[in-house]
Amino acid sequence: MAKEKFMGKTQEEMKKISFEEFLKMINARARRSLKKGKYLPLEKKIEKGKKMLEEGKQPKPIRTHRRDKIITPNMLGLKFAIYNGKEFVVREINVEMLGHYLGEFALTREFVKHGKAGIGATRSSKATERK
Repeated sequence: MAKEKFMGKTQEEMKKISFEEFLKMINARARRSLKKGKYLPLEKKIEKGKKMLEEGKQPKPIRTHRRDKIITPNMLGLKFAIYNGKEFVVREINVEMLGHYLGEFALTREFVKHGKAGIGATRSSKATERK
């Protein structure tokens, strides 16, 4: 199995990279969003989670409704519980997710799975008894 990489760099190398260098690696839309500023309440939770990881403890998933948050190198290794409109979906952040939005990993709609016909769908099922 090949090691996961982002722009030719491994997860350990990406954790050490500066924020300015990371900005040069991502697309223009994400770069402009990150230059505007950070959402401080979420950043505080990320820093707390990083400290716990450094101490060797596994932090609880960070619960958030912020689907528009762009994944940055300081989030690597943390677990996020992302709200999809109904429930929180837990995802662990890895190097392949860098530069994407949190919302991309917590889908808001389920795919339609077509199966057998239900009661009343065909003429023969109209005669069946409902309980």
